[in-house]
Amino acid sequence: MPTSNTASAQQPMLYPEIFKSLERIRWNSADDIPWDSFNPALLTDEQALTIKMNAITEWAALPATEMFLRDNVNDSDFSAFMSVWFYEEQKHALVLMEYLHRFRPDLAPTPAELHAVRFSFDPAPALETLMMHFCGEIRLNHWYRCAMEWHTEPVIRQIYQLISRDEARHGGAYLQYMKRALLNLGDQARSAFAKVGVLMASSGRSGKPLHPTNLHVNKTLYPEDTIQSKLPNPDWLEHWLDQQIRFDQAWESKVVTVILHNLSSLFGETFDSVRDLNRYRKQIGTTVAR
Repeated sequence: MPTSNTASAQQPMLYPEIFKSLERIRWNSADDIPWDSFNPALLTDEQALTIKMNAITEWAALPATEMFLRDNVNDSDFSAFMSVWFYEEQKHALVLMEYLHRFRPDLAPTPAELHAVRFSFDPAPALETLMMHFCGEIRLNHWYRCAMEWHTEPVIRQIYQLISRDEARHGGAYLQYMKRALLNLGDQARSAFAKVGVLMASSGRSGKPLHPTNLHVNKTLYPEDTIQSKLPNPDWLEHWLDQQIRFDQAWESKVVTVILHNLSSLFGETFDSVRDLNRYRKQIGTTVAR
């Protein structure tokens, strides 16, 4: 994140307290998942295949972490937080894979399928990337909550509940770094966050589920430069959302509401709609351009 080293040095590091807060409520796959409650009659082939795709997508935290560390080389506080974020995201991939190894080993991702999602992302503005991942955590929290309702097998329902809560907590951690960026960079940070906020909150109108895993990140690989394009079925995400878990307009509205609520609190404004946020974006953009 392009924060001033002097300004950051005058503020307490965020990472130690974030680490403690996440450590206190961390779940354990051996103790907190009722593996013995598995009911094979309640897991369909269709459902099991979506678990595989989610596992591979979660594995993509690997190239995302490499991107964050590269683009935040001057911010040791945020880079240290990546150790926790990376650990927990990879843990999501592992628990989904463990579920498949236990109950549907024929669908467990292969090493080649996992490695396929590891490729270089082009450098991007750190503030915009931070906001994009904040919105991504909010969206993923809601996707997994919706998936939990769609699934019928009790063990995978518990897994989706646990990882959805993790995604919400990760969003809260990103928000703390966004607050710090506002203190250090003021309107520059507001402009970046508002711009990406408008983009990410407009998914419903664009007809595309915007998330870091389906955005283009490497010009030399275009158009096969999204995480989703590297999956065994590149069209899986839209099918999962539209035809399987049925992530409809009611769910999408929840995502938009949370994004607007957090930005309202962050900026000290009131955004009742994406239009309100877009109006603010234009206003701040004019100020930054002067």
